Order: sequence, then C-alpha cells, then structure tokens
Amino acid sequence: MSTFSGIWVPLVTPFQQGEIDYPALTLLCQQMMQQGVDGVVVCGTTGEAPMLSKEEQLQVLDAVLDVVPGKQVIMGLSGTHMPTVLAMQQAIEQRSIAGVLIPAPYYIRPSQAALAAWFTQLADNSSVPVVLYNVPYRTGIHLELETILQLAGHPRIAAIKDCGGSIDMTLSLIADGRLDVLCGEDTQILSTLCLGGTGAIAASSHLYPERFVRLIQQVKSADLAAARQTFYSMLPLIRLMFSAPNPAAIKYALSLQGIMQNELRAPMLAAPAEIEATIRDYLNNQQ
Repeated sequence: MSTFSGIWVPLVTPFQQGEIDYPALTLLCQQMMQQGVDGVVVCGTTGEAPMLSKEEQLQVLDAVLDVVPGKQVIMGLSGTHMPTVLAMQQAIEQRSIAGVLIPAPYYIRPSQAALAAWFTQLADNSSVPVVLYNVPYRTGIHLELETILQLAGHPRIAAIKDCGGSIDMTLSLIADGRLDVLCGEDTQILSTLCLGGTGAIAASSHLYPERFVRLIQQVKSADLAAARQTFYSMLPLIRLMFSAPNPAAIKYALSLQGIMQNELRAPMLAAPAEIEATIRDYLNNQQ
C-alpha cells in the first residue's frame, strides 16, 4: 500500500481564452516539483474539475504525467452516477498514478450506509490506492467517524483528505493508525502534523511551496520552534489565498508571477478588486 505524506499541491487548471492552457500547466508542474513538493493532485476542487469535461480531465492528467512521475500524482474522481464514475475510474487507471481522491456523492446527501457502500464499490474496482475526501461543506454530507473506520479496513483505501472540521475526528483517525491523515484545511497544517498526521493537500502551497516543504521537514526533525515560526510566517498568505472562493486568489497570485492568466471558468469569477490589491501588496512586500 502506498504511503501518502508530505506536501501535495492540488493543482489549479490554467485557462486562456476559455481553453486549457497546457504550456502554463507544464510550467506550473515544473516549478512545483523543483521546489521539492511530494506530489500533486489533478482535477480536485482547486482544479475546477466540475467545470471540465471528462475528456478535458483526462487530457489534463496526461499533461501532468508528462512532467510529474506517476507515483507523485493523485487524480480526483467524483460524481453521483455510479456507471459514469466507474467508467471514468477505469479510464484514469489506465495511467500509472499514485491514487485517486474520491469525495462523497454531492447534493443528494446519502445515508452513512449508502456512503459506505459507494466507497466500497469504488475501492473494490480500483487498481490503485483510494484517498477518501471528507469535505462536507462541498458535498452536503459528513462522513462520520464510524463510517470512515469501517472503510479503513478495505485493502485499497489508504488515506483521507481531512476537511471535516472536527479535531476529535482528526485525533481519532490518527490514533486508529490505518489511514494516512492528510490535512485539507491549510490553517490546520501545523496542528495536524504535530498530532501525527502524515501531510497535507494544501491549495495555498502553490505560493512559496518551498516554505511548506520546510515546515514538513522541521516537524519531522522535531524542531517545533522553527516549525511554529515557519507556519506563522505563512499564515497571512494562507488566509489571503482563501479570502475569495478557491481558486480565484491563487490564480491571481500566479498570474502576477507570470505563470498563467487570471482566468476561471463559470460559474467561478475572478477575485474582487480589493482582494486582488491586497494580494498584490502582500507579494510585493515578499520580494
């Protein structure tokens, strides 16, 4: 079973005049890997996956795999129609990747028993490790602790991206020890690592990824004073990157670095002008 640890960047999907900007995506991947991140997540929430067709999602995955080794790539897999999700899963797993990141079916709010059956069927059909994605404020349903612990016994379910917002659940999952616990709330990275979590899938790590990598290394070496200093120096950036609906702030910041255009797909919009001004001032002060 794969081990999921360290900093994984949930990649934005660059656009130019409505189309996917593959040169920008390649440049972004190259920069992330050069800064020592442990891996990338393709077509997650930050990647605006719901605004991409299934064909586009696979094209983005292939473009990333041209740059990033498959063992360092997790692919998002979501939906509500099981045959469609299974077909997409089969297409994804024709590629060599580290795993698939799967949230609960959104909007329909199934029971916990239905959630257990859903994830079990997908894990049964998976040829790669499954990373559960507990993000109730997006799906409308919370994966309860008992359900996650039941799923943790599946040989293909290896990790969880923890966005549940419950410190008790985080503690229980880490104490159970069967799943790698990856923090999905960027403001909670340090606390999750110190409690025994294995890493983070952190959207804000698009900016200064080397600082996030340094934080991981400092916690691993038990230099907590340095880790606190690193984390609190990054906290204003983390908060700023979520001051507009994700990934608007991140894309604007990356556009200032010349990596991509400041462009999102409907229904997403660019960050408000006042937030863009604050981001611009912050980045100018970092130089």
